[in-house]
This record gives sequence, structure tokens and C-alpha cells, in this order.
Amino acid sequence: MFVTWIRAGALALAMAGAAQAAEDFIVVQSTTSTQNSGLLDHILPAFEAESGIEVRVVAVGTGQAIKNATNGDGDVLLVHAKAAEEKFVAEGWGVQRFDVMYNDFVLVGPVADPAGIKGGADVVAALSAIASAQAPFASRGDDSGTHKAELRHWQSAGVDVAAASGGWYRETGSGMGATLNLAAGMGAYALTDRATWIAFANKGDLEVMVEGDDRLFNQYGVILVNPEKHPGVKAEAGQKFIDWLIGPDGQAAIASYTLDGQQLFFPNAR
Repeated sequence: MFVTWIRAGALALAMAGAAQAAEDFIVVQSTTSTQNSGLLDHILPAFEAESGIEVRVVAVGTGQAIKNATNGDGDVLLVHAKAAEEKFVAEGWGVQRFDVMYNDFVLVGPVADPAGIKGGADVVAALSAIASAQAPFASRGDDSGTHKAELRHWQSAGVDVAAASGGWYRETGSGMGATLNLAAGMGAYALTDRATWIAFANKGDLEVMVEGDDRLFNQYGVILVNPEKHPGVKAEAGQKFIDWLIGPDGQAAIASYTLDGQQLFFPNAR
């Protein structure tokens, strides 16, 4: 009887431990840029050591990340498409949106520069020139934050890229790395976030053509998925991560991340 009681007690403790272990992680739906740039590998160990909470990242395009979070497949959303993020919260899928950090987008292209845009600071004028020259352009075409930004600029330029699809305008339906690889391989222009560009190794003869336009500003936000919509959301642990990310420690960790002497993201939580 005593041995049976000990075994039962051990089993209960083991089950409790397993349940606790299952709770000690959160799922963050995020973008390929935060992952591919190396930022998350840089900052997450500090949070995990401090909190005891493991962060499991699903890195996809912003559009897909928002869809996944809407379906309840995650606890926290960390993306870069402010209008879509605000819509996510307004529709009740997220609790509250917080600014986290920013960088910018750059327009890159081949050294040959068939559209003659190198050195410009007007992204809309540059895209108009690319369309006029029918110079190859590689687009992510994946509803990511970068793709959403790109489409806004084409619209401002009055260019119907849907009509050009399959011609000079090529959609990869893939992440930023794959799109930059295509651009490098075919001598095409592309819009990319600067962090991914700095971290990208296979630049070939691509270089930055246009930068510095205020319209290329790239803001990131973080949102807790609403537990009232999805009761399985780990709200307490998810909020701990958000509080850390927008607090002094998280903001300092973001600011400290550099590659080749260049800071990739700039914290701006309010």
C-alpha cells in the first residue's frame, strides 16, 4: 500500500511537472525579418533567462502571421503593418497594440541600373521609372508587411503591377531571402527591409539604389492575442513578454543588436 502510494505520488508530481513545462512557453507569430536578421536570436535568450518562459517563434510574412493569430495559433503577434495590426485589434482579435521598434525599407537593384534610379530619395518616382523602363522587379507577392508597403508605393506611382505580373514584374510568393536571391540572379530591383538586407549574404551585384524617403519608414508593433476570443491563449506569459519587450531591458536589447557595425532596429516603445 505504501509503495503504491509513493508510486501514485511520484506519478502525480511527474504529471504536474509536465503540465508546468507545457505552460512555460509562448508562441510568437512574427515576421521573417525579425528572424532572418538575427534579432530574435539576440534578444530572446535574455528574456527566457529572466522569466523562465521559452519563446517559440513562427516566422512568416505579416499577413500570414495575422491570419495565424486570428485563428488562435499563437499568444503574441510581432509584425510590421500598422494598419493591418490596428484592424486586428479593432476586430477584437488582439488586446492592445504597442509600438516596439522601427527601421526602414530600401530599394535595391543591379549595378547596371537600367531604370537610372541610383542615388534617388523618392521611392514613388523610382518605381515609376522602373515601370517605364519595364526593368525586372522581384516582389515577395506574399501579403507580408514588406509586400503591403511595396503595393502602397506602386499605387502611389499609378502603376498596375497586376497587369505586369509574369512580365517585368515577378512575384515569388516567398520570403525576403528567396526574393532577394531571385533579384540577384536575374538582375532585378526589389524592396526590402534594411535589417534583412544587411544580414543577407548573397547580394551579388545588387546594391542600395533608393533610401531616405520618409515613406520608407518601417514600424513594428506587438499585440497580445485576445484570450476572450481564444481561451487557450497564455495571456499572463504573453503579457510578460510584451512588457519586457517594450520595457527598458527589451528596448536596450533591441538597440544593442548590430551587424557589421550597423544597428538594425531602433527601439521606440512609448
